[in-house]
Amino acid sequence: MNVARSRTRIAVVGSVAAASVLLLSGTAFAHVTVQPEGVPAKGGYAVVDFKVPNERDNAKTVKLEVSFPADHPLASVMPQPVPGWNIEVTKSKLAKPLTVHGKQINEAVTKVTWSGGTIEAGQFQKFPLSIGTLPTDTDQLVFKALQTYDNNEVVRWIEESKKGAPEPANPAPALQLTAAAAPGGDDDAAAPAATNTSAKQTGASAASSSDTDTTARVLGIVGILVGIAGVAFGVFAGRRRSA
Repeated sequence: MNVARSRTRIAVVGSVAAASVLLLSGTAFAHVTVQPEGVPAKGGYAVVDFKVPNERDNAKTVKLEVSFPADHPLASVMPQPVPGWNIEVTKSKLAKPLTVHGKQINEAVTKVTWSGGTIEAGQFQKFPLSIGTLPTDTDQLVFKALQTYDNNEVVRWIEESKKGAPEPANPAPALQLTAAAAPGGDDDAAAPAATNTSAKQTGASAASSSDTDTTARVLGIVGILVGIAGVAFGVFAGRRRSA
């Protein structure tokens, strides 16, 4: 009986834990987020997707507005067409011009708006953008997003997460940046050298093996010829004695 009760308690606790994990996971993934395609390295370009889930059972998402950080303006923002959605790109003059590839940039994209489409209940939509150049003096870019439903409800995803603090109710989408890739690293240079060395060693081994085989064959043939010559000499010598 005690064993049966223990098993029952374990099963109940396991079910509750699993349900809690699913509930928390559902809550975490219900936010508007920004996800990179590939590695968003500092000083480079990246394609990112703003992922928008529909959190309402009785309303459809009909609009998304994404505002870009003013303290780290991006010189290039190019949206990818999304079927069924209209895209509006808003630019503003910069207080401090940017210099990109030797060219001075006086304005940058401050907001991108998608409208005209719908995200049904229980579904999500990705909104891709190509952005750059990514800043080199920060580890992340924080965007602010407004999600509008067809019942005129607006959810403001604008709260910045703080280290060591609980996640806010409506966190702003944040893109984590990686260190800039070093051009022509030592590892890249060493790899071909190692490959060439290995190839040379393999070729030398093959050549040595081939030379050994050839030598063995020649010695074998010489041995056979010497043997035949010895037999012939023996026969000839025997005939001379008989005569």
